[in-house]
Amino acid sequence: MIKLGVAGVCGKMGRRIFELASNDKDFEMAFALERKGISAIGKELGKIKISSNPDGMFLIDVFVDFTVPEATAEHLDYLGRYKKAAVIGTTGLKDEQIKKIEDLSKVVPVVYSPNMAVGVNTLFTMLPEIARKLGPDYSIEIVEAHHKTKKDAPSGTAKKMGQVLTDATGREIPIHAVRLGDIIGDHTVIFCGNSERIEIKHQAHTRDLFVLGAIKAAKWVFGKPPGLYSMQDVLK
Repeated sequence: MIKLGVAGVCGKMGRRIFELASNDKDFEMAFALERKGISAIGKELGKIKISSNPDGMFLIDVFVDFTVPEATAEHLDYLGRYKKAAVIGTTGLKDEQIKKIEDLSKVVPVVYSPNMAVGVNTLFTMLPEIARKLGPDYSIEIVEAHHKTKKDAPSGTAKKMGQVLTDATGREIPIHAVRLGDIIGDHTVIFCGNSERIEIKHQAHTRDLFVLGAIKAAKWVFGKPPGLYSMQDVLK
């Protein structure tokens, strides 16, 4: 069994990852991490207690982190210290924080992706091919919508879509962000010519979409050699 640790277990994503992984025969839940000051610290979650001490990573095989940039950057230091594999889905990371992930991947295996959904990662592959076939006469823009409490804008997924399209076309792709209500995650890529328009849209109906991808990644990364991997690697 894979001994799993989860960051931010009192948050929406962290709690759901913990719940679904707890029911998976391939995992043993070994570590539940939350930030200091949370009232749940010390309380039982399943068969373990919620901790605010990242040193608990020495107990695990794989660590899953969907928290916030500052917390993730701190966790990277402990992952390197204890040589533990990681699945990181935190968005809004700064360049220096991404560099820390890259440095960590030299000593442990890391799956890092702004979106763990199978459908979205399929689009990352398809969108450049569509852009190349349509050619320079088609303008491209991206519109993304999320819940009003999402802290980063535009989303990491929209940035990744924009990057793969820029790599394919050599053009900067405008991205528009909407923050309303409780939208889990919508991404629309618009290709527009003079007489026609193509819209490709991905909608997340539940956060379990991302959770199941993270669980798949945690199983895949266990036992892999050091390196920086994406969800495309996992899905292959």
